[in-house]
Amino acid sequence: MGIHLTAIHYVYLAFIVLIMALLIRRRDTTMICVAGIFVLGLIATETLSGSVSGVFNSFVYATRELLGTIMIISIIVAMSQVLMRTGINETMIAPLTRFIRTPAVAFWGIGLIMMVTSWFFWPSPAVALIGAVLLPVAVRVGLPALGAAMAMNLFGHGIALSGDYIIQGAPKLTADAAGLPVSSVMEASVPLVIVMGLVTTVTAFWMMRRDIKRGTWRDGLVTSKNLTPKLSAEEEEQAIISPDVKKGLAIAIPLLFLIDVLAMFLLHLQGGDATALVGGTAVFILIVVTLLAHRNRGLEKVTSYLIDGFVFGFKVFGPVIPIAAFFYLGDSAFTELFGQVLPEASHGIVNDLGVALAGVVPLNGAVGAITLTIIGAITGLDGSGFSGISLAGSVAQLFAAATHTGAATLTALGQVAAIWVGGGTLIPWALIPAAAICGVSPFELARRNLKPVLIGLGVTTIVAMFLL
Repeated sequence: MGIHLTAIHYVYLAFIVLIMALLIRRRDTTMICVAGIFVLGLIATETLSGSVSGVFNSFVYATRELLGTIMIISIIVAMSQVLMRTGINETMIAPLTRFIRTPAVAFWGIGLIMMVTSWFFWPSPAVALIGAVLLPVAVRVGLPALGAAMAMNLFGHGIALSGDYIIQGAPKLTADAAGLPVSSVMEASVPLVIVMGLVTTVTAFWMMRRDIKRGTWRDGLVTSKNLTPKLSAEEEEQAIISPDVKKGLAIAIPLLFLIDVLAMFLLHLQGGDATALVGGTAVFILIVVTLLAHRNRGLEKVTSYLIDGFVFGFKVFGPVIPIAAFFYLGDSAFTELFGQVLPEASHGIVNDLGVALAGVVPLNGAVGAITLTIIGAITGLDGSGFSGISLAGSVAQLFAAATHTGAATLTALGQVAAIWVGGGTLIPWALIPAAAICGVSPFELARRNLKPVLIGLGVTTIVAMFLL
């Protein structure tokens, strides 16, 4: 399974180490990412114009890949603005305050609801649905916005996506690559997903409570309040909705999203299709509520709210696009932007690095478990989580054949590591949905997740060794 590594691979790896070091030190990495794209382009094209153009084209590529997420976040924010302006959100969340009374209940309640919803529809649409309804309740009872983002992120993009027991996209990819039945990989993943989930969420919750008591907690707020439209006195008066209409809308809006959930289930809508349904519903809610609230100024205010939503969306995503542009080069983006300059057998820079690592480590069960965790984490660096899990399955098959250990357990371990790192708990642009809905910095969310996820991966790897 060996592959020839080129200068491009080593340069990419060096910049990854530098970027991660800067992120940990809470420093901005935009300039380093641009430098990395430029240097890689210079090596690939051997022309100054090609490398300079590559920087811009990589930004376009990253924006195109992230556009669906930018849109759903922008639309949900726009809808939330008019709901807050009219007080509908207060009426809508009032019944929930009876059940969610403490920060702890809010953290675990949001997390568990997010996990169950994500099993059926994947995390991105689940974040949009749950964040819009439960975030105000959680903040009101004292859970920091960043704490709510952690709960949604760890339970949704972590636990639910790494197991993927309902949709079964992840276990099918890894099982096919390892030559195993999907059921065997899913069965082997159950104890690993449970251990990883418990260790990570309990650690994150304990660290949050500890830092709040110490006064060292940083919420990393990226508030959208300054984006709320400035209304004249006449418009403020027009933005009032009668109590009866407000109550009716407070019932109708959750029902519409519930209908979305039923439609996703009945029509088998997942991922982008499910997100599009939620986004379209939010647009119509925005239009109807704005027309009712602002009356003769409604047509103009619909546009105003949408603009404010898009401004917020791009404000949140702006710092992330250069970083995403660099890391996307680790996958198919490199060939698309700079041509076929990698070795013929290459499956992308990060996958090549994973294969090279597997080729130099000794073959035994314990080392196999550690290697699968590292390979899963490396291939997750592109922010997808799914792009490298086929490689994890292939490497697991290699170790299992050489050491006569459990192929299904190794395959499941690689899957868990890849998705926890790349599926949306550590890579800043992958966890943007939860960060943006909660109005917090994706970088601060990634930093809060870092220690719990690394501790979880370490404990899960040790457990996997005993299961081999």
